[in-house]
Amino acid sequence: MRELLRTNDQVALSLAMALLKDAGIECVMFDSHAAIIEGSISAIQKRLMVLDEDYGVASELLIGAELLESREVPPGGQA
Repeated sequence: MRELLRTNDQVALSLAMALLKDAGIECVMFDSHAAIIEGSISAIQKRLMVLDEDYGVASELLIGAELLESREVPPGGQA
């Protein structure tokens, strides 16, 4: 799995998940419980993950929706 999006913006996460679902791309949200526990300081961001083989299409979809910049590369990710 690869990280597609990292944010605390619940609206952006919901929109991204809906767009991916409509495109038939499965995604999983990591760190949602940790982000809730830490409270309102926003130290821990939620991560939206997709399968390696879906990453290219998923990233292009979110770039088109202006939820992701084309030059963003998640930590440990590949360009």
